[in-house]
Amino acid sequence: MTDAQDTAADRSLRTTGGTPPDDAGSSVMGAPTPLLEPREGIPPVVADEAALARVIADFAAGSGPVAVDAERASGYRYGQRAYLVQLRREGAGSALIDPVACPDLSGLGEALSGVEWVLHAATQDLPCLREIGMIPSRLFDTELAGRLAGFPRVGLGAMVEGVLGYVLEKGHSAVDWSTRPLPEPWLRYAALDVELLVDLRDALEKELDRQGKLEWALQEFDAIASAPPAEPRKDPWRRTSGMHKVRRRRQLAVVRELWQTRDRIAQRRDVSPGKVLSDAAIVEAALALPGSVHALAALNGFGHRTGRRQLEQWQAAVDRAKALPDSGLPQPGQPVTGPPPPRAWADKDPAAAARLSAARAGVSALAERLTMPQENVISPDTVRRICWEPPAVVDAGSVSAALAGYGARPWQVELVTPVLVDALATKNA
Repeated sequence: MTDAQDTAADRSLRTTGGTPPDDAGSSVMGAPTPLLEPREGIPPVVADEAALARVIADFAAGSGPVAVDAERASGYRYGQRAYLVQLRREGAGSALIDPVACPDLSGLGEALSGVEWVLHAATQDLPCLREIGMIPSRLFDTELAGRLAGFPRVGLGAMVEGVLGYVLEKGHSAVDWSTRPLPEPWLRYAALDVELLVDLRDALEKELDRQGKLEWALQEFDAIASAPPAEPRKDPWRRTSGMHKVRRRRQLAVVRELWQTRDRIAQRRDVSPGKVLSDAAIVEAALALPGSVHALAALNGFGHRTGRRQLEQWQAAVDRAKALPDSGLPQPGQPVTGPPPPRAWADKDPAAAARLSAARAGVSALAERLTMPQENVISPDTVRRICWEPPAVVDAGSVSAALAGYGARPWQVELVTPVLVDALATKNA
């Protein structure tokens, strides 16, 4: 049993809404315990300003970290907005907030300013939380903590079971959270997602400290909390699934036109773009370049269920792309702002390819010693960039500066610099 599990075993946690079990709920060494009910029951959904004001007051008066989670309707609705926000804090209990009825949660965010927020896979939820005014200044990411601590499975359910000895029911993770009213089983699932999050945080903090990795984790969490919002993706239509089949510029123009038309429709209807037209259908039309609605209807994805009006709008998009002058056609591929793909290095720059091979081997060995994924030791993109264009003078100072310039945290710079100095110096002929 690890120190993290010892920590968990000290906690009294309810499983059925009754009294704590005799073994304190942690059965890490035996069969895990199903977590069936939130300890204070399912909280009512906050859907008006008066109820929200009470929650803000309660959570401001609470103590310790606050567990935070958000549910989206990916695959059902356009965009990644939050449709339910769950919180739990000592002294305040749990809260379920409807951000459709209460779209401005900046008051709650301000009340929790300076408080450590505990999230699982924080980068997934932070964008939708930011949209409703909830921006943490400090956070603890239990998924990332699990990666750094070397856990092989870091999903919330796996972590709660492996560290705390409880089984979370995950049957509602992919439901349409924009549904109103939300069914009681979904609300129970949502409340349970934050029920043990602070307990998991405490256990992982102790485990990271035992492994000498706690400072590393804190640097990672600070980097996430201080990161600016992601820039909008350039040419998002190029990420259409199956794009590798599309070679000619005229076909690329069809993909672009159909993607943009689909996006406008999906945004107007507030549905997932895939429910309007599939990526496979877009690629099929681009490859075929149909000349009429009848020809379009014969393609996969434009079958008998597609109405005449819909077929006409898709054909109009194809026709617009076909009518473009050559100067208006998109270029194949995306502008390269960094090194070329590694598979091309051997031909373009054999010395760089040798540097990269040595660096990858060194990082892999380091990650194995640290018992954590290579990508958490250092970003693969950072390694590629430094190997493609190494410092003019390869030494610890120049490599450390290069790593820091690409955003590596101090703990990464300290550990990875000797590995890259060795790889660059011995392969920089």
